[in-house]
Amino acid sequence: MALLAKVDFKPALVCSGPGVYIFRDQFAEVIYVGKAKSLRKRLSQYFQPSRLESADPKLRSLINSIAWWETHEVKNENEALMLESKLIKDFVPRYNVLLRDDKRFPLLKIRLSERFPRIVMVRIRKEDGAVYFGPFPQSGALRATVEFLERYFGLRSCNAEEPGLEERRHCKDAVLRACSSPCDGSINEEDYRARVESCLEVLRGGTRGILRDLDDEMKQRASKLDFEKAAQLRDVADNLRTIADPQRNFSRATPLITPIGSGEPAVLDLQQRLGLKHPPSVIECFDNSNFQGTNAVSSMVRFVEGRPAPRDYRHFKVKTVEGPDDFATMREVVGRRLRRLVEEERPLPDMLLIDGGKGQLAAACEVLKELALDIPTFGLAKQHELLFEPGRDDAHILPRESPALRLCMHLRDEAHRFAIGFHRKLRAARIASSVLDEVEGIGKTRRDALLKAFGSVTRLLKAEPAEIAAKVPGIGLGGAEKLLESLRRLQGL
Repeated sequence: MALLAKVDFKPALVCSGPGVYIFRDQFAEVIYVGKAKSLRKRLSQYFQPSRLESADPKLRSLINSIAWWETHEVKNENEALMLESKLIKDFVPRYNVLLRDDKRFPLLKIRLSERFPRIVMVRIRKEDGAVYFGPFPQSGALRATVEFLERYFGLRSCNAEEPGLEERRHCKDAVLRACSSPCDGSINEEDYRARVESCLEVLRGGTRGILRDLDDEMKQRASKLDFEKAAQLRDVADNLRTIADPQRNFSRATPLITPIGSGEPAVLDLQQRLGLKHPPSVIECFDNSNFQGTNAVSSMVRFVEGRPAPRDYRHFKVKTVEGPDDFATMREVVGRRLRRLVEEERPLPDMLLIDGGKGQLAAACEVLKELALDIPTFGLAKQHELLFEPGRDDAHILPRESPALRLCMHLRDEAHRFAIGFHRKLRAARIASSVLDEVEGIGKTRRDALLKAFGSVTRLLKAEPAEIAAKVPGIGLGGAEKLLESLRRLQGL
């Protein structure tokens, strides 16, 4: 993944293969998501000077709004299509029109909490404890492959949560599709689950045995001139190779498509390139955000085994620093985080990543020295993606395509996104409440009651005095009229 400023666009830095690109505005808000057969060619078209002259108004508006661009490389166009669809549904960018419908690619779902689990095709992934695989773009081919897996492993396909003799009466799968028939006790729960585990092993990538059996059956069919059945078996084998691709597989707690540079391989690559004694299984990354020196906030994100752990993310309102002092801010928030971990006797991270150069890194190291902690700490400078290490004059220059650098960039980008989101909420709340703070007779309690009742000053101004008096205790009709009069005067209305 690359995340660079618009002015830094250089075609040579972008891969020529398929992938998805994301445009962000000056507030780091996603404004457009697109896919391309060649990322380099597509992005180059956006940044050609002549593009603005020939583009329609909507496209010109998009190009003028781009402050940052980001790319995600994938294996093929199918994966690009699926990733684009997912990101559009996640971010709902205002410049995207296509793929905003509810079309979703099918997934395979196995609910292991059932006594006799089955394979189900679904289109929505839920937090229900089930194991999911996918998504997959070709629903017809996927359905044929599911039917083969059910026959091969003798799994049931009936819809009953726990099949019994009543379901057996209307079922022909035992004859037509070689179901092992748990409904009539032909197989016990333990043996059936062994079949399910074998199926899961195939879906997770262990296809060697089943592909060998398919190949033998294809040859037998071909030798008997049954070329139609042989072709069907060939298609099933191709589908299994696609389904069992580790890049596609995910469980309930993992993303639909794992970001490049995540996972254990990236952690091990980072350990090797930085010369760490142990793999940095738990990494925490810190980032600061402020707007013209106001509403200074910081964020901390945590990755475990190279993957985001959102439940462990933390926001910090800066308490002791006045003005835009990035170094002091970093010193405060890193200190607050580590002191709390020490006081509560909780496990410390294996590595700290600081968003910034030597100054921010030095501030974090001061805290480590005060607390007598030995945690490998590095600073990631934005301009050239250099990793600075305490006590080392030259920076670590990791290859741009290395999983280690991609993991660090993913951490930094996630921390920045998290900080920007929190900062934007605080700034919006401050703007919304500042006008009310200037109204005579409106204290904090009444201000909060007004905002809770109407949501914003804008909605409050549209309300009638009687409505305000009815919704907010302690404000009568006369008080509501005076409030609206004061607000309109302050707003220049």
